[in-house]
Amino acid sequence: MTSASTISNGTAPIHAAIAGEALIDLIRRPDGSYLPCLGGALYNLCRALARQGVGTQYLNPLSRDRFGRELAAQLLADGVHLARPEPVQPVTSLAVVNLNEHGHPDYAFYREGVADRAVSSQGLGAACAALPALQLVCTGALALDARDTAIYLPWLADQHAAGHCLVVDANLRPSVMPDLVAYRAAVHAALAHAHIIKVSDEDLDHLAVPGTDALARARQLLHAHPAAHLLALTMGAQGAWLLHRNGTQCFAKEAQPLRVVDTVGAGDSFLAGLLAHLLTQAQPTAAGSLAEFVQVLSVNACQQALRHALASASLCVMEQGCVPPGWAQAADRVVQHPAVVLHG
Repeated sequence: MTSASTISNGTAPIHAAIAGEALIDLIRRPDGSYLPCLGGALYNLCRALARQGVGTQYLNPLSRDRFGRELAAQLLADGVHLARPEPVQPVTSLAVVNLNEHGHPDYAFYREGVADRAVSSQGLGAACAALPALQLVCTGALALDARDTAIYLPWLADQHAAGHCLVVDANLRPSVMPDLVAYRAAVHAALAHAHIIKVSDEDLDHLAVPGTDALARARQLLHAHPAAHLLALTMGAQGAWLLHRNGTQCFAKEAQPLRVVDTVGAGDSFLAGLLAHLLTQAQPTAAGSLAEFVQVLSVNACQQALRHALASASLCVMEQGCVPPGWAQAADRVVQHPAVVLHG
């Protein structure tokens, strides 16, 4: 990154490569109509990282249909680079989103024969190999579909072997997976390659991780995947944890309740804030790769990164749809609205 406070542009080095779904969220409005919004967890993560000043490339293709053109235009407007700039014939994925009284989304997906699934392990690997400054490789969510393991698992293994810092956001969507047992196995297979894992308390429920509460289950999940150094656990309004393999535990929660419009993109903005802060801290240290930096992360570094991640998520939930904040917005919120932060 040239600076964490500036959006990446055509001359900035690309430090992050993201693979996964890009889709249209059709969000049900009170009158019964549906509002089309650009979305997809990994698509949102691309936008959020670029807005936080991280040179970012989106690896999956986008459709030549109207929705695909809109998805591409927004990525480019946010400073994201496209590994596949030429549009493809398959249509754009759709997600029908119904929000409950607390603003939490429930999804139904339409993803057969769609553009973002028109990828191969070899193609993803070639795109990453063409990025000399690449440090961070991310996937998760719908890319962890058991039907796509032949694409993503070999690619993740190759990226791990190449020394890149791997991030997997579990972000489970069990309602759209035909075989939940196979889906859980695919998610765990992807998590086995990760240096950084992100899960929500709901993800832990869906993965059937043992433990008396979400924190205990998060510790169990980290223990079950020895390659991981860091695990981020988000719990909505109840706050978030960062757990390190060395035993460090940091917790953060907003000091005051937020004015929540909806939670679409909150987890993606949280993860982007976390990764952007880790990249910013790692760069001046010259400690080698980002994966090596994360391996020896200090308590203070964990706390700072968690504060920035929480502020990023909080700013997102106060907007309709996914509107990721920039670095300066999140950094300002950390100062102006300090969270409650604990560590052990």
